[in-house]
Amino acid sequence: MPLRVASDEPSERWSHKMAVKTVSLRLTLQGNTQIENITKSVVDALAGTGLSSGIVTVFIKHTTASVMIIEDEPGIRADTKTFWEGAVPADPAWQHNTRNAGEDNGHSHLRGQLQGPSVTIPFLDGTMLLGPWQQIVVVDFDTRSRSRELIFQIMGE
Repeated sequence: MPLRVASDEPSERWSHKMAVKTVSLRLTLQGNTQIENITKSVVDALAGTGLSSGIVTVFIKHTTASVMIIEDEPGIRADTKTFWEGAVPADPAWQHNTRNAGEDNGHSHLRGQLQGPSVTIPFLDGTMLLGPWQQIVVVDFDTRSRSRELIFQIMGE
């Protein structure tokens, strides 16, 4: 099927200004690949905007934690922890640890780099278009408890 290119003709549809709403959430997480489900917090933030369609981006302001979409059940939580421990093991020889006195979380930074700090989800009629098994979670890869700040940026009309 050929791609359809949008016309350059002005359209009533494109003349609306899109609203941007920003909500923050602070959590205290324990680290060590802790997984925290934040789906309800995102749903509540979206409901508070009064927007009906658009996108919501969930972003974490830290380099040793990530946001991802998973099927949030105990087996996947255990598999996720096992995966990250095998893919990027804790090792005192990581350069971040050896070059910075007192640091032990080089692996935490690498895991965060690989997974990334954000996800974007479309919404329609005020409801995120997640699949039936999809949940939004934060994974904290650090080696100790930390306060974490998330930003939900919601754009739409």
